[in-house]
This record gives sequence, structure tokens and C-alpha cells, in this order.
Amino acid sequence: MWQFINVLFLNFWDVLGEMSPYLLFGFFVAGLLSVCISPVFIQTHLGRNSIGSIIKASLFGVPLPLCSCGVIPVSVSLRKHGASKGATTAFLISTPQTGVDSILVTLSLLGPVFALFRPILAFVSGIIGGVFVNLTDKENGYLDLKVDKCNAQCCAGKGEKSLINRIFHYGFIVLPKDLAGSLLVGLIIAAAISSLLPKDLFTGMWSTGIQTKLLVMLLGIPLYVCATASVPIAWSLLAIGISPGAALIFLMTGPATNAATLVTMWKVIGKKATVIYLLTVALTALAGGIILDKIYSFTGYATAETTMWMMPDSVKSLSAAILISLMVYLFISNKMSNKKEHIGEKKDDGLRLNVSGMTCSHCAQLIKNELFSIDAVDSVTVNIDKKEVVITGKNINLDMVCEKINELGYSAVKKN
Repeated sequence: MWQFINVLFLNFWDVLGEMSPYLLFGFFVAGLLSVCISPVFIQTHLGRNSIGSIIKASLFGVPLPLCSCGVIPVSVSLRKHGASKGATTAFLISTPQTGVDSILVTLSLLGPVFALFRPILAFVSGIIGGVFVNLTDKENGYLDLKVDKCNAQCCAGKGEKSLINRIFHYGFIVLPKDLAGSLLVGLIIAAAISSLLPKDLFTGMWSTGIQTKLLVMLLGIPLYVCATASVPIAWSLLAIGISPGAALIFLMTGPATNAATLVTMWKVIGKKATVIYLLTVALTALAGGIILDKIYSFTGYATAETTMWMMPDSVKSLSAAILISLMVYLFISNKMSNKKEHIGEKKDDGLRLNVSGMTCSHCAQLIKNELFSIDAVDSVTVNIDKKEVVITGKNINLDMVCEKINELGYSAVKKN
């Protein structure tokens, strides 16, 4: 028993050490992107109903570190800032499949071929989906909402924080807080697969055959795993004999689709657009997996064992320690914040709403931005764990507040 635990821990630490330096750098770049892409820039480049806006939307989505749940409210915000229908759909498809942090982690664990092919396929699939929605989907939905001038905080002002503080706050507080849980689960699953299952479990046709690719796709579509957390799982699947193409299918379908997201999309963008979204991800993943297997077969290039740059062990250990310390700090600070809120909680301190569908900090920020566009609102507090929003102000219109939140794809009701 102790021997198994020891092997499990060593496998866990090995994977963590390989990806930590790249992940920390990815956090910084993600923070930089979060303050550099403005709503005015988006409106200028994504507003036209053309193939150009679709290409740009798909291109913008590739480096952004948004999961499949976080991308829906962000896409609504893009639409409100003037993005066209096809461009918004392209962004919905390309964004959750990858991000600057997951691209760097893919490079660290799976090598440069995967790190290059993965974002290219995400970019292409976004374009395909956006074009098909423009050609075929004429139904109403949130993509057809009237685009008004945005008065939310995102456009009203940049706030009191300095540029550097905003970069580091998003990159090393907001983003890691969203990733921590799923990343830990992904690392544990990867370590467990490596420890329990024999090498080359999948051989012959079970390694490269279409049946394995379809099986991985069917498993990945309803599963929820973020783009970064999917990498160590794919790495462990390669180690037991799964082909690179099958691993790529998991890297696409796991982050881009899950049951909860599909239900929400069905509600807010309509059934036709949701079907197009799902078919685009599934078919491009399958085609990409077949092509990648051909590339590896033709070139004879290694997969999980080959990386472009080998980090020194000291750098990997230090980075892993920093990453774990950051996760522990965020966990403790979150618990202390919830405890203080519970101690100081009052039942008459504002309008309280139950809001279903919130899953991450992106959801909280989008709701805050939307509610602050209401003149009567003085403050907004969002508790993701409790699925609760508390609003203070004078003469707040409950119906208007609920309508604002529901337009983002959530469901809000007054708390008794």
C-alpha cells in the first residue's frame, strides 16, 4: 500500500515539475492579455458580419485562458460590445480548447508538435463553426440581442488598480483560483493512470484505430476538464499506448464541451447553433486526430518523451513549490474570506438573489459588470460557492436585475 502511495506521489510530482515553469509563465502572459484587449478593440475588429471578423474572433480566442463555462458569459459581453453573430460563435468554439497557459503546458509535457497542432486546430474549428452559423442559423437567441452602448465597469473606466497590479491580480489570483481544483484533479488522474495501468495497454488497432478515437471522443464530450488540466491526463493516456491522435481528441473535446455547458448553450443561443457547435468540435477533433496520427507515423517523431527544452531539475522543483504555495494561499484566503462573510452576514444588507449557473471568477466578474450598468446599484457581491448575489442601492428594480443576469445565460430568483 505504502509502495503504491509512494509511486503515486512520485508520478504526481514528476508531472507537476514538468508543467509548473511553463504554467507560471502562462499565468503572467494571461494577465497581460486580460488588460491589453479592450472592448473598443473588439468592437472595431469583430463587429462586421464577414469572414474577416470570424477569423479574428477565432484567433483572439486561441490564447485566452477561458474554460467552457467561463467563455459563455464572456461571449455575451463580446456581443454586447458589438461582435457579430458568426464571430461570437467562432470565439465560443476556439477559446475553451486552448489558452496561452495550456499551450505552454502542452509544450512541456507533450512536445512541440502537439503544442503547435493544438492551437491551429482550435483556430480552424472556430472558423468552421462561425461560418456555418452565419450560413444556416437564422434563429433568435442571445446572439441576436440588440447591441446597446455598454455602461458597465469594463467600459466606464479602468478602476483604481495600476496596470501591473491588474496583470498580476488576474494572472496569479483570479486565473489560478479558477484552475486550482480542476488542475489538481487532472494531476491526480494522470498520476493514478501512470501508477495503475501498464505501459502499452493499448496496442495495434486499439492504439491507432478509429474505434479508440470514437471512444475517447464520447468520453470527452460530456466530461468537464479545463484546457490546462486536460494535458497531464492526455500525457498519461499516451504513456499507456493511446495514439497521439486519440490524445488530441481528448484535448479538444474535454475542454470545449461538457453536459452543463451544452444545456446552458441550448437555452441562450438556441438548439440549431448548439448542434452546430457540438458537431464542429466533434468532427474537427476526429479529423484532427486522424491527421496527427498520420503526421507522427510519417515523421516517426516521439510523443510524451520528447520536449523541445529540458528544464533543469532545480527550476522544475522550485516552480512546483511556488505553484503549490500559490494554490495553498488561494485556498486559505478563500476559506477565510467565506468565514468572515458568514460571521458578518446580515439578512437586511441588500437584495439577495439565488443565481444558478455560476462556476468561476469570470462568471462573477461578468455579473458584476452587468449589474453596475444599473444606476441604482451601489455595490455587488458575488459568492460562487453559495450561488448567491447580494446587491445594495436605493429603489433597485428586481425585474431589471433578474433580466440583466438572465441575459448572460444564468438564472436569477430572489432569495427568501
